[in-house]
Amino acid sequence: MQLTEKTCSQMKLRFDYNNMMKDFIGEQGFSAATLAESKGLCQSAFDTVQKNRGQNMMGWSELPYNQDAIVADIVETANKVRAKFKYFVVLGIGGSALGPIAVFNALKHLHYNDLPDEKRGGPKFYVEDNVDPERMNALLDVIELDKTCFNVITKSGSTSETMSQYLIVWDLLTKAFGDKAKDHMIATTSEFKGNLIKLAQKEGLKTFYIPEGVGGRFSELCPVGLLPAAVLGIDIAAMLKGAEYMDKTCSSADINKNPAMAFAVMQYLAMKDGKNVSVMMPYADSLKYMADWYCQLWAESLGKDQTKSGKKVNVGQTPVKSLGVTDQHSQVQLYTEGPFDKVVTFIAVDNYRSQFVIPDGCEEFPNVNFLCGHTMNQLISTEMMATEYALTQKKRMNNTIYLPEVNEFTLGELMFMLELATAYAGEMLEIDTYNQPGVEGGKNATYAMFGRAGYEEKRAELESAPKKKDQYIAK
Repeated sequence: MQLTEKTCSQMKLRFDYNNMMKDFIGEQGFSAATLAESKGLCQSAFDTVQKNRGQNMMGWSELPYNQDAIVADIVETANKVRAKFKYFVVLGIGGSALGPIAVFNALKHLHYNDLPDEKRGGPKFYVEDNVDPERMNALLDVIELDKTCFNVITKSGSTSETMSQYLIVWDLLTKAFGDKAKDHMIATTSEFKGNLIKLAQKEGLKTFYIPEGVGGRFSELCPVGLLPAAVLGIDIAAMLKGAEYMDKTCSSADINKNPAMAFAVMQYLAMKDGKNVSVMMPYADSLKYMADWYCQLWAESLGKDQTKSGKKVNVGQTPVKSLGVTDQHSQVQLYTEGPFDKVVTFIAVDNYRSQFVIPDGCEEFPNVNFLCGHTMNQLISTEMMATEYALTQKKRMNNTIYLPEVNEFTLGELMFMLELATAYAGEMLEIDTYNQPGVEGGKNATYAMFGRAGYEEKRAELESAPKKKDQYIAK
């Protein structure tokens, strides 16, 4: 992708928050005075994020700038994989899976794996992000082991789900290929600690490193997401350029110049007003899994029960994924007439990558024939505007992120904007945006139930928990 100053400017995304304001939704909305009063809050959040850039768990903020050598290595490795293998399989969960899935779905053919080899132009792509045994068997039914490269991704090397997959796959590879098994696996993990780096060094695996200051849900723009994208032939340099462009766009706390800040403060004020559900509703099948990626980013970052100072709170918004137009026929009834507890964020696309004209026909049925001569592009865009209007008429909070088109640059913009917005919102809520004690609780319970050493106390706690009562089981 040729990226000049002009093309970057043409690809700049926009965030429209008109329908969050009293001017459009009455008493359910915010006044101009409320936004003016929030300027200090925005400035404080902006200053804190800026001060902490690159430090601790904010390593993600520097990814657009510090990966030139890594990108070159990734592209070289990806080219070798593309030349040698028919299948590329990611073993991972959480951010190690959702980011690669979202980017794949956004930037490749919507039926990519079904295309014949000559049209696909790269290996078939699978992400194994669960431990359902039927899923593993299903994968092995559709790949040919000798033509498959696996990318195992876990920073700690102790993620139970990913390491169980690693054990299964490595056993198959070593039995089939002996000391050549290493040619079929790439590891993405911590450079300095954890189990996977030790295994990778022992087995001689090609390895990419997850920066220490980058957590899973902020990892798509490091080797976690960049390697799978490059294997698929995606221009990862353009993705990073889009992220950089968004970062530079968001160079002040002014919400009319910083779309990430505007998004963050709108959601923060909505939470304070009891709007504790955040619906992400892209109007493009290509962006369907961006809503899944957002759900982890927003929920795991902001759902906390105490502030950084230790004050007990229960904050956060419940993210919900929705797809326009599909979910106009399943969820929008609730959004327009249910509780006033939601903010709907549309993702709109100005220019789709395809155009389809609806042909003439059904002349005897005027309530069908009116569509003829129009395009599906017009139909999907009009339906989004109609849903936006219907929500606004019902005084429901909604806002829209506009992408000029879906490409590597705009996807980099979108992901970095939402990451920045999450960081700003975390500061507004005064919580640790980057920890995940609720997730760790479930992990620790799993370790204890499997008898992992060091978790004996947790096991005793679980064994002493009240037993379920048969009287409360319907059968």
